[in-house]
Amino acid sequence: MKNDIHPDYHMITVTMTDGTSYQTRSTYGKEGDTLNLDIDPNTHPAWTGGTQQLLDRGGRLSRFNSKFGNLGLGAKK
Repeated sequence: MKNDIHPDYHMITVTMTDGTSYQTRSTYGKEGDTLNLDIDPNTHPAWTGGTQQLLDRGGRLSRFNSKFGNLGLGAKK
């Protein structure tokens, strides 16, 4: 194996959308960093059987609705 060409492989904490967390090894960030997931097996329709639970983390959905909500393209009433 060549020296100094591989990324650092270290322990990080992964936090799921429901607040649970676990530790795993990754090349993400630095040792001890936390990776917060927006979509995980608890919320993604591929694992939940088709019903998606949208969580507005960071206001993305709110910003989209305020910008494009007046178009009336299938908006929920």
